Amino acid sequence: MCKTLCCASRKPRGEERLWRRKTTPQTQNVDFPPKPPKKKKKPYPIPFKEIRQAAREDKKLAQMGIEKPLEPPQNGLLVPDLVPVAYEVFDSWKLLIKGLAQLLHVIPVHGCSECSEVYVGQTGHLILDCEGPTSSKRRSSHAWVKGSVNDILVPIESYHLFDPFGRRIKHDTRFDYDRIPAVVELCIQAGVDIPEYPSRRRTNPVRMLGKKVLDRGGYLEEPKPWSSAESSSLLEFDTYRASERFPCPPLSDVPEIAQETMDAYQRVRKGVRKLMKKYTVKACGYCSEVHVGPWGHNAKLCGSFKHQWRDGKHGWQNATVDEVFPPNYVWHARDPGGPTMRTQLKRFYGKAPAVVEVCMQAGAYIPDEYKPMMRLDIVIPDSEEANLIA
Repeated sequence: MCKTLCCASRKPRGEERLWRRKTTPQTQNVDFPPKPPKKKKKPYPIPFKEIRQAAREDKKLAQMGIEKPLEPPQNGLLVPDLVPVAYEVFDSWKLLIKGLAQLLHVIPVHGCSECSEVYVGQTGHLILDCEGPTSSKRRSSHAWVKGSVNDILVPIESYHLFDPFGRRIKHDTRFDYDRIPAVVELCIQAGVDIPEYPSRRRTNPVRMLGKKVLDRGGYLEEPKPWSSAESSSLLEFDTYRASERFPCPPLSDVPEIAQETMDAYQRVRKGVRKLMKKYTVKACGYCSEVHVGPWGHNAKLCGSFKHQWRDGKHGWQNATVDEVFPPNYVWHARDPGGPTMRTQLKRFYGKAPAVVEVCMQAGAYIPDEYKPMMRLDIVIPDSEEANLIA
């Protein structure tokens, strides 16, 4: 008598595992990003082992007399496919500044005069987390003042270089160079032409042997853009006193302006991330200084942890998108006209980038990527109920 044994178990294929992974529901209530340590160097974005391995390979090629293989833009040439991306980021950056300047006439923003805390609402919150120099006298309460566009878009500036592969900026020559927003400098080096800030466009590539530059095409006299620059054209991409340049919009147009500003913010972040995959941007591992170029400058302006040991020099490393275009997280107010936020209920509140919070209160749609950190599914209890929750 023949008997047949059937086995119902089967090892899932790779496609099925991928399909199940894609159908996983979106994670809610993610943790807030940690604050960078003040008494410790920032972690390397690229693992140190990979950096050391690349340095060893370059040194080995240099010892053999073989030039370092460079591709655009590491050889000074533009990447043609990224030129439209740079123009899109530049136009979105100007639209972002204009939209925020108009929305701040309608949406109130407050900033602490003692620390970097920002709050979007009618009045400042009552969360005791001020880290300013006189916070102990106020028991860590914030000293709120009226905010501006610079409180929403953190002004990260960089030196403008006519030739990123030319002479490095020294401490004594730092005043010979203009400082502009790092996003704008990245767009200029990626192909955006601004008459007031010219940039050298090479036709022959840069040649390098190890760390030594063999041929950079000679040195050219750098023009002085500030002598013939018109202030009206430069203010389009500057955040300084932007609210004074744009009038208050009609209330019926506020939701549309908010959505356009939100879309511009998304395009800027996406475009900066795409540009930084090719173009080198350096950031100090101890402070917030950023430099767009193949190597950092030599200005001795770092005053952070153990700067005396480095004689004020910056500890350059590869930058991240958040260092060039900081999200600037603020507390998310579900009901701007509701009860004021308090320290006792701090763990129930969420956070969102300042631009997203302003646009959301003005009537824009919230992108799905920011909802987990805003903690929209948590019910905020009363102060007395909070003591009964484990």
